[in-house]
Amino acid sequence: MAETYDVIIIGGGIHGASLAYHLSKRGVKPIVLERSFLASGATGRSSGLVRMHYDLEPESRLAWASFQYFRNWAEMVGGECGFTRTGFLQLIGVEYEKQLRANVAMHQRIGIPAFILDAEDVRRLAPAFVTEDFGIAAYEPESGYADPSGTAAAFMDAARKQGARLLQDCQVTGIIITGGRVTGVETSQGLISGGVVVNAAGAWAASVGSMVGLDVPVNTWRHDTMFIRRPHDLGPSHPTVIDYINSMYFRPETGWLTLVGLEDENKIGESPDGDIDHAKPGFVERAAGRICQRIPELEQGSLHSASGGYDGITPDQRAILCQAGPDGYYLSCGFSGTGFKIAPAVGACMSELILDGQSQTVDISAFQLQRFSEGKHLNGENAYESMWR
Repeated sequence: MAETYDVIIIGGGIHGASLAYHLSKRGVKPIVLERSFLASGATGRSSGLVRMHYDLEPESRLAWASFQYFRNWAEMVGGECGFTRTGFLQLIGVEYEKQLRANVAMHQRIGIPAFILDAEDVRRLAPAFVTEDFGIAAYEPESGYADPSGTAAAFMDAARKQGARLLQDCQVTGIIITGGRVTGVETSQGLISGGVVVNAAGAWAASVGSMVGLDVPVNTWRHDTMFIRRPHDLGPSHPTVIDYINSMYFRPETGWLTLVGLEDENKIGESPDGDIDHAKPGFVERAAGRICQRIPELEQGSLHSASGGYDGITPDQRAILCQAGPDGYYLSCGFSGTGFKIAPAVGACMSELILDGQSQTVDISAFQLQRFSEGKHLNGENAYESMWR
């Protein structure tokens, strides 16, 4: 006889764990089905940036609502998320100064502590940084980074204490539809019944969507990162940075390390089951060159490690958060590399959508699947040049 749950969540990443937590908090009995182990996909390979700077207001609102969790984790969730405050800098070329000012104004209207700094301010904040190639930057003094795997584990631990279940090494092979409504899933560990199924499958979201005849436009994109050992002269930390000028991002890590990721030449459309234990050939050399352009003293550093990962990406690089297809089937996927920092609020919003018919924490109505078939991609009013090139 099949086990029965109120909500079946496909995918044991940060979004599956967050949703399980928020559902169980409201007395609902969810089960999370994970094909491998908790946070084994994009979550475990996330760089873990926690910042609110977006050019699309709903995303900034999700990030701001999520930030309340990160900075109050013990009280709101319990356990540890590893949040570390470093301050966050958004660096852009002089041609995007108007957009930067407009975006910071939007953030301030929401309530986000965000400010405009000039290059001299940045130089005082981070003396090792090269600052001659920009005029102004956005600064969030309260932002930083957290531990993605630890965050997912803390959410899942809290959810299990409230009645949720995690089933690992469980491959979903089919979704059962009866009378136009989902009624369960077929898995490598048997049949599981439930009237709500949530596709939170990350880079595998398209294949899970096809199980109900739904075209979910989520492709895969490759993201490699490396850790560099910093010379002790640079100090124990530095701000977390998105550097549009050099198409990269970087942040400090404990142990005098700096994580570096690049935002160009990331492969689209590879199998999400590809090699993630090693970075692609040439990545380390490119990343080292970029970070040394911003922090020349890192030329005296050394490589600690490098690896890869895969995430799901949509045509407009924004998430899909909605009900779609048969009754009871929901999508929480397509986060396009920026899903970690908004996961707490997304879990709250999706639980509200499922249980109440609409979200209250943040309005997520803009993230409907149908926008793609209607040609209504989500674009920021004050967008910078796309780094996906």
